[in-house]
Amino acid sequence: MGPSSSLISGRKRLRYRVQSICHSPTFISWRRSFSTEQNSNSNKDTEEPQFPSKKTKNTTTKNTTTTITTTVDDDSYPMTTTNSHNSINSDPPMATWVEDYLPVSMQPYAKLSRMDKPIGTWLLLWPCYWSTAMAAATAAVTTDCSTSTTATTTTTITTVEQMNLPSFFPDPYLLSLFTVGAFVMRGAGCTMNDFWDQEFDKKVRRTATRPLASGQITSNQAVQWLAVQLGLGCAVLVSLPHTMYTFGWGVASLPLVVLYPLMKRYTKYPQLVLGFTFNWGCWMGWAAAFGEMDYAIIAPLYVSGIAWTMVYDTIYANQDKEDDAAIGLHSTALTFGSNGDEQQKRILHGFAALAYTGWLLSGYNLYVSDLASWNTTNLAALGVYGVGVSSAYGHLIWQIHTADFNNPHNLAERFRSNSVVGAIVFVSIVAGNATAAATTATNLL
Repeated sequence: MGPSSSLISGRKRLRYRVQSICHSPTFISWRRSFSTEQNSNSNKDTEEPQFPSKKTKNTTTKNTTTTITTTVDDDSYPMTTTNSHNSINSDPPMATWVEDYLPVSMQPYAKLSRMDKPIGTWLLLWPCYWSTAMAAATAAVTTDCSTSTTATTTTTITTVEQMNLPSFFPDPYLLSLFTVGAFVMRGAGCTMNDFWDQEFDKKVRRTATRPLASGQITSNQAVQWLAVQLGLGCAVLVSLPHTMYTFGWGVASLPLVVLYPLMKRYTKYPQLVLGFTFNWGCWMGWAAAFGEMDYAIIAPLYVSGIAWTMVYDTIYANQDKEDDAAIGLHSTALTFGSNGDEQQKRILHGFAALAYTGWLLSGYNLYVSDLASWNTTNLAALGVYGVGVSSAYGHLIWQIHTADFNNPHNLAERFRSNSVVGAIVFVSIVAGNATAAATTATNLL
């Protein structure tokens, strides 16, 4: 990258950092108090607040409607919402790799697919990783005897080969396919969501700058981009092992992908439909590994993922609850919070406990019930796994306990932290596999 490119990139980052400062609650609070003092001193209701530089934000309040105009580096945008608290304090725009490295013509498509916000990809990907890792626990380990030189060694290896031992780590090939698939299909889902919701997005400040809502791309262009992403997703799907069986499970998820954006109009529990959709990877990982389904293991895992989604997406939905209520959309943030924040937290604690129960039951069926012939060493694997998922449950408790449902920055941080929850569960499964493999191999020696 030449000096001029570096300079341009630096200017972009500087511009977005200035925007971040101007959107911060501290700056806005200072500006309001400064404006109040100026008006009080002059005793003129119509006097304009005085600011030291051109980079200003002017706020005019009438009844309960707030209009904000931001001028930073000649980028101005007015937004109007029915309540200023959540809107003003929503996350400011930040410079990402999309602005730094993609051509300007491609940036709206990348943002339509949320390529600049990877948390959604992780939340879609972790259930795929979980079931793929659980499938690895029942895969046979193949050992090459060709280099054995002693009778003792040959006898030992042959004995190990005859056992159905858990592998230490899930199949890297499957993990790579699921990674690409999650990236592509999450983008397709976001494109479909924004296509259905573009008129509503125009009325919510947090979403009003999305490419479709702001007119950066047309509906026809969005449909063409959706077709490209679905084509790539189909290519990944047919690349999975046990193709016909796995393809059937993949196609079965498409109605959920299409229907979820519409659920916000017709049901008070759209996050439940999102849970069914985002955790479909639980079925896909096992199907790709074996070409069949073990419902005793995967069904509890799927339920735990749905309950987990109810927690993190309800927290997320609280950012838009006032705008959603004003334009007639539904969410569990509105439904669970109808009788206050404490009631909402109690409900979310219930879903967190359900997620924890599902994780434990799935692990029990994997390590103890399904592999009971491995003696009591499976209890060690279950114990390691149980400690890990207990940490994930503890993280959910922390999120709920510290969530401030009227502070979008607080909510966004807790929502994004769920990538850590997914990672903890995945590592717990791998650690359980490793423990089972180690203890079983030790008993054979």
